[in-house]
Amino acid sequence: MTVNPLDWSLLHGAVPVLLLVAGWVSLLGLAVSGTPRWWTRRVPLAVLVAAALTALIVVAVDHWWHPFPEDLPNDVVRWIAIALLGLCLAAVRLPVLRRRGRVLAPVAAALVVSMAASEVNRHYQEYPTLRAMLAPRTDALPTGRTANTVAVPPGRTLSEVWRPPSGLPAKGTLSSVAVPGTTSGFRARDGYVYLPPAYRADPRPLLPVVVLMAGQPGSPADWVNSGGVQQVLDDFAAAHGGLAPVVVMVDPLGSELGNTLCMDSSLGKVQTYLAQDVPDWVRAHLQTATDRRARSIGGISFGGTCSLQLAVNAPQVYGSFADLSGQSEPTLGSHDETVKEAFGGDESAFDAVDPAHLMARRTFPDTAGLFMVGSADGEFEPQQRQMYAAATAAGMHTEFRTVPGGHNWSTFHAEITVAVPWLARQQGLIR
Repeated sequence: MTVNPLDWSLLHGAVPVLLLVAGWVSLLGLAVSGTPRWWTRRVPLAVLVAAALTALIVVAVDHWWHPFPEDLPNDVVRWIAIALLGLCLAAVRLPVLRRRGRVLAPVAAALVVSMAASEVNRHYQEYPTLRAMLAPRTDALPTGRTANTVAVPPGRTLSEVWRPPSGLPAKGTLSSVAVPGTTSGFRARDGYVYLPPAYRADPRPLLPVVVLMAGQPGSPADWVNSGGVQQVLDDFAAAHGGLAPVVVMVDPLGSELGNTLCMDSSLGKVQTYLAQDVPDWVRAHLQTATDRRARSIGGISFGGTCSLQLAVNAPQVYGSFADLSGQSEPTLGSHDETVKEAFGGDESAFDAVDPAHLMARRTFPDTAGLFMVGSADGEFEPQQRQMYAAATAAGMHTEFRTVPGGHNWSTFHAEITVAVPWLARQQGLIR
């Protein structure tokens, strides 16, 4: 275990085990008492209230509010119920406790809640450490351009003609950037740009660009904090003389829980944002390759679905895409609700931009697509196979891969580790 507590693992090792032990011991301590009245009245009351609150949360989240396209997983619901039970037991116990007990009961309840939060985090594997909850460390974005660039002859890859100069930095840089919706009017949150070591060379290689989107709920920072994409790109660059794609992590949601469907609809012009505003910003602020083949788009979950949407709705912009653990269609929870909320109930308007319908009507022989999913992802795996088959039938150059895991950030990290070199090959960066 590292010395700095910010770097202690929250997913493996001592910390989650200690939280489990402390949580269960605390729950047992809150539940046990020697008085008959406690067992016949107060414990049943606590159990009933916790069960009712859990049911209310599930109904509110999955059916009324519906902030996520999919329902809350059963494992997460169970831990919510345990956290609420700890709070309810503490609440019914406080009136009969003496002064010392009134201090210990809230502490015990807090440990139960901490245990439940830890296990929910282990389910999604979103925060591997406490440091992952903090804002990523960033550098200022370099805006200068070099007069000399590295040209790539026809039939060659950039890595075959690139010669890294001495003194090239070992790692790339990460910068926080605002990518405005100049044309779309979409109000995106700030994103991030990764520039590999070779970007700081002179002559500068004209590197390809990958646009990445996280899931929903989520933010661009998830790629750095939870997905470890900066380390993935640094490792790729270290193996290729400092070369790696320039990666622009953008926000297609507008807020943590927002769901724009990644379309141009009554919910916002997000397709225009990704197909026009983002490429325009890249051209204005970065010195990169500009041809279609050198532009790729990718994402996980909601972002994966979105990447396929852009590939078929704006094929002139993006030459390849990586759909990682995406869905069969953009959704607000149900098809009818999606069409009603985004298109006023107009099925033809939805069909005009839905990937499945577009791929059934036309072919995309100049587009390459990677479909990936966790082998234990029972909900998204069949949807990915369905979209892979549709894309292949539409003439795309496609590949389907699975990695161990379910629908969580451990799986997403494994997927992006595969996707980076795959996209780099499509872009002509490596052979």
